[in-house]
Amino acid sequence: MATSSGKLTTWAWVALALVIFSFGLELSLAQKQPAAEEPASVTWRAPADAKADDYVGRDTCAGCHPDQAKQFAKTVHARAERRGAKYGTGCESCHGPGKAHAAAQMEAAGDAAKIETGKKLIFGFHAKPAENAARCLTCHTTSKEQDLFERSEHKLQGLACGECHAAHLLEHTTKRERLEPTSAQAHFFSVPQLTEENRWLTQSLLSKPQPELCFTCHRTIQAQFALPTHHRVPEGLMKCTDCHNPHGTPTRPLLRKSNGEACVACHLEKRGPFVFEHAAVKVEGCTVCHNPHGSVTQHLLTRREGRFLCLQCHVDPFAANVPHGRLSWTTRGECVRCHVNIHGSNASQYFLQ
Repeated sequence: MATSSGKLTTWAWVALALVIFSFGLELSLAQKQPAAEEPASVTWRAPADAKADDYVGRDTCAGCHPDQAKQFAKTVHARAERRGAKYGTGCESCHGPGKAHAAAQMEAAGDAAKIETGKKLIFGFHAKPAENAARCLTCHTTSKEQDLFERSEHKLQGLACGECHAAHLLEHTTKRERLEPTSAQAHFFSVPQLTEENRWLTQSLLSKPQPELCFTCHRTIQAQFALPTHHRVPEGLMKCTDCHNPHGTPTRPLLRKSNGEACVACHLEKRGPFVFEHAAVKVEGCTVCHNPHGSVTQHLLTRREGRFLCLQCHVDPFAANVPHGRLSWTTRGECVRCHVNIHGSNASQYFLQ
C-alpha cells in the first residue's frame, strides 16, 4: 500500500506539472489585444509652386553625393519616396529642385568658377537660420513637438534645425576637435551605448548624443550636473528632453509641462491631489525649493539647511505661519521632523502626517 500510495503521489505531481505547463503555454500563445496605432504628427507635403520637370530624383543626386544619399535612405525622410510620390522627395524635399544645379555641374567640366556658380542654383542650407529652419518647418509645422518652434528661445537666439540635427550623419575626419574630459559620474555607472549610426537613427537624427549636444551651449548647466546631488543625466539614465522640449513650449524654461507637472511625471507620490495643499508647490512649483539640475545639499534643496529654506517664506515670528519662533523650535532641528508631508497631506493642514 505504501508503494502504491507513493506512485499515486508521484503521478499527482506529474499531472499538476502538466496542467501548469499547458496553462502557461496557452497564455504565451494567446492572442493579445494590439496597441492602438498613433498616426504620425509630421506629414510630407508636396512642394508648392513647383514644376515636376524641375526635379531630377534621388538617383541623379547620388551620382555626386553617394554617401549622403546612402545615409538619407535609412532615415524617415525617405519614406515619402517609397510611398509613391512622383517628385519633390528625397534630397530635393529639403534642397529644392535640382535640375538646374545638376546641369550646371555637368557643364562645368572641372571649372572652379562654374562649379561655385552651380552650387548657388540649389539650396545648400548656408542661408540665415530663419531660412534654414523654414525648410524643415515646411513639413514639421504639423508636428506636436515643433508646432511652437517659431516662438521658442532657440529660434529667437538664431539657431536653426541643423545646429542639433543632421539629415545625413557624416564623419569629417579632416577636422580636429578638442577632446572633452570624461565626466566623473560616467565612471560610477555603466550604461550600454548604441553605435553612432543606430543612435542617430533612433534619437531624432541628433548630430551628437544627449546631454553632450545640449552641453555644447549650456555649460553652466553642465557644471550643475557635476555637483554631488543631481539627476542622473550625465550617467545616461535620463535625457534633457525628458523634462524639456527644445522646440518650444508655453513655459519659460522650455519645460514639457508647467508648474511642477514635469516633475511629478516621475515623482508620482508628490502629485496629489491632496486635501491640504502646500501653497508654494501649487503656485511656484517644485523649483522654489529644489534645484533640478544639481545641488550640494540632499534632495536637491536650494539651501543647505532645510529650516532656512522654510524661513524664506515663513519669516514673521509673531504670525500664525511661524508658531514656534518665540520658543526657538526652528533653531533646534529641521521643520520636516514634524511637518513630514511637506508636499501635501490628506490628514493635517499643518502637514504633520
